[in-house]
Parts: sequence; C-alpha cells; structure tokens
Amino acid sequence: MTGFELSPDTEAWLAEARKQPLAEVFPAVARKVGREPLGPGWTTDQAVRALLLIGVPADEVQLVYRYGDADEKQAVLQALSLDEVSKDLKDQALTIVEDAIRTNDQRLLAAALGPYATTWLPQASFRQAVLKCVFAGVPLEKVDGLPARVDDELIRMMTDFAAERAAAGREIPKDLEQYLTASPPRRGV
Repeated sequence: MTGFELSPDTEAWLAEARKQPLAEVFPAVARKVGREPLGPGWTTDQAVRALLLIGVPADEVQLVYRYGDADEKQAVLQALSLDEVSKDLKDQALTIVEDAIRTNDQRLLAAALGPYATTWLPQASFRQAVLKCVFAGVPLEKVDGLPARVDDELIRMMTDFAAERAAAGREIPKDLEQYLTASPPRRGV
C-alpha cells in the first residue's frame, strides 16, 4: 500500500470524501486536510488526493486533472507513481503526462516523468521530455528511468543541445555532462 501516515482527522475526512463525487471533493482537499509535509516529495493534500484516485476510472482521473489548478494537477501526476492508482489505468493516463510535458511549470514537468512515464511513455516522447527538462532547468535526477532509457538518439540530442549552448556562450547544465559524448555524432552527407 501507499504507506502514508495520516492523522485520525484526515483519515476521517478521507473516508467521508470517498462517498462523494470525486470532482466535488478533489478541489477541496487542501482546505480540508492542509499541506503539511508527509515525507520525501509528498504533502498531506497530495497524499489524500492520491488516495482518492485509487480505483477511479481513467476518464474521471483525466477530468480532475483537466479542471484542476497546478497543485491538483501535480497531485494527479504524483499519484500515477503509485501502483494502486496506475495499475488499472494502463496507458490511459498518457494524455495527462503528455499535457504536463507541454507545460512550462517545472513542478508538473518533473512530476510527469515519474515511474508511470517510464513504463508507458514512448521512447521518442521520453527523449523530447528529457530534453525539455534540461532546457527548463528540471534536474535530470528527478526523471525516473534515467539512465536506463538513454539511447543513442537521446545522446545525440543532448550533445546537439550542449553544442548549441556552447556556441552561444551559454553554460551547459552540469547534470547533462554525464550524457555527452566525447565527439559529436556523425551526420549523413
């Protein structure tokens, strides 16, 4: 299970919230349970939102994401990292991940590239997302699946990006350096 340690009051509120329509309770979570840190990467409101998503059909998950504010969207993305949430969704939540990858919100981008994306995001989309992280300043250590999903094409893309930065006199992000090749990839004639 999730292993979240919630207060008795929060547990009681969650039990009542599960009896109500998700779209009605999801936005109210932070006001009702607070935003206190629970552990690495989770706050009380994020954990409660994740628990509310267990067993919920993909279309409802997509709706609370679509109409949620940034905090609600981040909670949905984080919830996808939980087996209890993602197991029934299969690849049906990819539209949520793809939307978050298109955003310029670093929190959403980082949350989108968790274990769910590692499992379901196609390689070409994964490459683009990793490069967007580099461009947006999201540390690559936050991207689940690295370095296991690194391939020659991603190395080429990173090398090209670094060369463009160097040519423009801009700094190359430190966490990119471990993926750079010693020499630029060969181009076709």
